[in-house]
Amino acid sequence: MRPSILSAMDLTREEEAILNGEEGEGRQKAMELVTALGKIYGAEDLIDITSAHLSGASYKTIGDGGLKYLEDMAAGGAKVTVPSTLNPVGMDRTRWREMHISEEFAEKQLRIIDLYGQMGIRTTCSCTPYVGPNVPSMGDHVAWAESSALSFVNSYIGARTNREGGPGALAAAILGKTANYGLHLDENRKPTVVIDADIDGSIFSYSLLGQAVGMAIGSGVPYFKGISPEVEEAKTLCAAMAASGSVALYHVEGVTPEAGNFDVSDLEVIHIGEKELQAAYDKLNTVDDIQLIALGCPHLTEKEMHQIASFLKGKKKVNKDVEIWFCTSAEIRDRCPEDVKIMEEFGPVLADTCMVVAPIEGTFQRTGTNSAKAGNYLPTLCSQKAMCRDIAKLMEVVL
Repeated sequence: MRPSILSAMDLTREEEAILNGEEGEGRQKAMELVTALGKIYGAEDLIDITSAHLSGASYKTIGDGGLKYLEDMAAGGAKVTVPSTLNPVGMDRTRWREMHISEEFAEKQLRIIDLYGQMGIRTTCSCTPYVGPNVPSMGDHVAWAESSALSFVNSYIGARTNREGGPGALAAAILGKTANYGLHLDENRKPTVVIDADIDGSIFSYSLLGQAVGMAIGSGVPYFKGISPEVEEAKTLCAAMAASGSVALYHVEGVTPEAGNFDVSDLEVIHIGEKELQAAYDKLNTVDDIQLIALGCPHLTEKEMHQIASFLKGKKKVNKDVEIWFCTSAEIRDRCPEDVKIMEEFGPVLADTCMVVAPIEGTFQRTGTNSAKAGNYLPTLCSQKAMCRDIAKLMEVVL
């Protein structure tokens, strides 16, 4: 027994048995982590989940220590008990040489994927599993890592998850339970500020909007007026707010499923218009000369693949010194063979990876993207100077 943990949470007899190691070492370690997190955040009990999405999949981000942790979990017999998917890894599994990846990195990356697979996790390796195999329903409690994905399911779908870390999400997936605190509770899903948005409605304007909001509020639950996002715009907005701030849930008037539950008449209103969008743009752009254009952060959807291919059709890549990567999931790539054919004339359509979790710093120093999320992470995680513009403007560098 572990009195310091048990005294803080109301566990069932079955949960206590798992914590005492009666169901194996893997489940015991998972319960130790989930209950420890619950104690830290003041949870009274655990709650059942219907799915999980795990980060910590790239060898670049978890290193040898993370690899050893996964080996220990798999060796301990850990198996997930709910449908679980995996975040992007550090390379395309079959085209890693085109990404300038070393054989040592590739070997360890493939080992990480295999270990997750041994634990029963579906190795789709995408940051947008909600357009593929992992779609929660409204009201479901889930345990999702990956800041943009968890914000999407919280906000656009109305499922409930906290901002899980990779190990915590894995532990919850093994147990089929997570600690009941934070955004699992009604009172923490209320809006904290109203955002009056004035944008042109393009994908890139949603990215800048998210950047501006994250810069303005940091955290909290924004309630948007003046926008009508569909899936692509919503995931772009999620990604930018999570990267420039730590927003894990937002509501959009007339769009998201919980928006009608709240009276926001007494909340502070922040206007985001041309001035704020320009400040966001200026923060994201630090260079005019680039070596790589990387699109797909979060991963390109089928609709975005069609749009990019339509834009590129009939054009020629003139500047051969700049590489172009298109990042999506293997599932989406397989659905779009005609689009892929057009895009491959400009650069590889890479599956299950992205520029942020790939070791691009070994080859590139200046990268262009249309994603505010990538614009935030490229300098910090990849040692890049970044250009952040809409796709048409980016492509002017090479066309």
